[in-house]
Amino acid sequence: MTATTAPSVRKAPRPRADALRNRERIVTAAREMFVEHGPDVPLDEIARRAGVGNATVYRNFPDRDALVREVVCSVMDRTAEAAELALAETGDAFAALERFVHTAADERISALCPMVSSTFDQHHPDLEASRERVEQLVEEVMGRAKVAGQLRPDVGVGDLMIVVAQLSRPPAGTDCMRGDRFVHRHLQLFLDGLRAPARSALPGRAVEIRELRDC
Repeated sequence: MTATTAPSVRKAPRPRADALRNRERIVTAAREMFVEHGPDVPLDEIARRAGVGNATVYRNFPDRDALVREVVCSVMDRTAEAAELALAETGDAFAALERFVHTAADERISALCPMVSSTFDQHHPDLEASRERVEQLVEEVMGRAKVAGQLRPDVGVGDLMIVVAQLSRPPAGTDCMRGDRFVHRHLQLFLDGLRAPARSALPGRAVEIRELRDC
């Protein structure tokens, strides 16, 4: 009687390094062009900037929604990483908050996030997971600064994210790239207004992040 061997289990092939690089180049090019021109930029233009063929774009992203979602999630993930770095710092809690805010502005999350509601299902699991991670980490960064007595207590995560979004967008009718040079100047003015003790009482109440989803 011959012994039977167990069937071998084939592992799923790992993506090749060049395929991963192409995907990263597509996402980077799409992020740049979405910021510059909005979500309706032609996919062949994205392929051209990424230095790949149209077929490579569609092989990685079957439709525009999939590409937009990947871009937004990647920006949120990098923003979350910036928040994690801020939490890992053992020095000045408010300085860590400042560095996070400026990094988030550089990611241009403000220009990308509005595309979520206009192009695809904003409740997609990947998007929800990235968003919840960012929100939790930002709350921790702000909470640490409040505990240290450096951040005024009457502001919420929603307050911070609204202002970062508004200040990191160029004013209507201005050139997008030229407006970038003012972003960090105006963000710093805003950050100085967040320091405790507060110089004035804010009207209304702190804006929580969940309220932004209902707007």
